Amino acid sequence: MARRTRIYFTDKQKADIWDRWERGESMSSIGRVFERESSSIYPLLSRTGGIRPLERKRSRFTLTLSDREEISRGLSIGNSLRSIACRLRRAPSTISREISRNGGVDKYRAAVSDKAAWVRACRPKLCKLSCNKTLRDAVSHKLQKKWSP
Repeated sequence: MARRTRIYFTDKQKADIWDRWERGESMSSIGRVFERESSSIYPLLSRTGGIRPLERKRSRFTLTLSDREEISRGLSIGNSLRSIACRLRRAPSTISREISRNGGVDKYRAAVSDKAAWVRACRPKLCKLSCNKTLRDAVSHKLQKKWSP
């Protein structure tokens, strides 16, 4: 049996799969439409328990692509972080963190930074206690003091 190469469904295909699933079609019949086995449809549906995930949208508080372009333009002409922050009506620390997260003053690019922010916003994220040893030790120490006999 020939091994098929892995395919990734486009957003449009995923929407079509969810529409068909919500209409009550089986995974087998959905798979036939895409010329795939039902086993290639199952992971998409099972990830959220068969319930269509909400469409991702950005918070109104996050930096927009136009904000990031303004940061990029300001950096290219040598403006200070405070002047860029003032123009965007943001805290200078917000601008500073944005720049340091995305390559620094010399390598900052708006479009790349915007894509990276979208990826970083994905859920699920690792628990802070599993990622941060100092925090984990502090919480563990606090719990031991509180609950020890």
